Amino acid sequence: MARWGISTTILAPVDDILRFAAYHLELGAHRLYLYLDDDNAEAFKALKAHPKIRVQTCDTAHWKRLIGKHPARHQVRQTLNATHAYNRRTEVDWLIHMDVDEFLVPAHPLPDMLDRLPPDTRAARARPMEMLGGSHDAFKAFIPAGPDRHRIVAALYPNFGRYLKAGFVSHAAGKVFVRTGQPDISVQIHDALHNDVRLPATELVQVDLAHCHAASWEAWRAAFAYRLQKGSYRPEIKAALPPEDGGLSIHDMLSTIQAQDGDAGLRAFYDEVIGDSPDLRARLHAQGLLRLHDLSLGEHMRTHFPDMAI
Repeated sequence: MARWGISTTILAPVDDILRFAAYHLELGAHRLYLYLDDDNAEAFKALKAHPKIRVQTCDTAHWKRLIGKHPARHQVRQTLNATHAYNRRTEVDWLIHMDVDEFLVPAHPLPDMLDRLPPDTRAARARPMEMLGGSHDAFKAFIPAGPDRHRIVAALYPNFGRYLKAGFVSHAAGKVFVRTGQPDISVQIHDALHNDVRLPATELVQVDLAHCHAASWEAWRAAFAYRLQKGSYRPEIKAALPPEDGGLSIHDMLSTIQAQDGDAGLRAFYDEVIGDSPDLRARLHAQGLLRLHDLSLGEHMRTHFPDMAI
């Protein structure tokens, strides 16, 4: 039976860290390799006590061992830590890099699904479903690439859809499981490289990656400036459509909205594209794209970290 594990570089409150860990322990993860991006002593103590978790604080000594200095960009830190987890003593058959706001939702037990992959499969991709802000159980499903994608996205989001990849505010690439034991592998945020060449990845069509990108309007607005400059809306993110088809990058689109209409404009964008509402649920349902799944994060935290649960 396939053993699977997760590597994660985390900068988050202790409860978010433990909920992420508890959910995936309950799902059956054999190992969690958790890299704390700050000195979170409370989280470290709780995680260190669990036999299936390997936890590392990313202090000066950690980065000196890896590359000699602290990387400025968090994307670089994520990649270095994920590759470090992949190259350590092998304890799992498959390893996936994820973020603390992402949760695997398989239709069947993951070990069975991974075992059914052909033996020459080197990587396998789980596509995201994006949570509706303010919901605890409603998600928009991934729309595969094809001739109908732009039509569906335009129908769902008439004002802003042309600027969104697959109708998502965050990534549509998903994350990849990488078979362990391969030489010269670098694990990236959304891919894996072999000698700087991207590994082909089989689509795991019955595994969703529940992405809780925006818990609420307030949370989304609070993270907006950072994401616009350094995160998932940063300038180098490519546009959903080329300029000749009227495409702007999500960075340019959101920057324009903010400059022209301020918070009222951003709120209009949020309400059409992100926020949970009967209208958006109905539009998603009409396209067969509404997914309902309760992650039960509090329940799993009480099971695996009872001393820390509220």
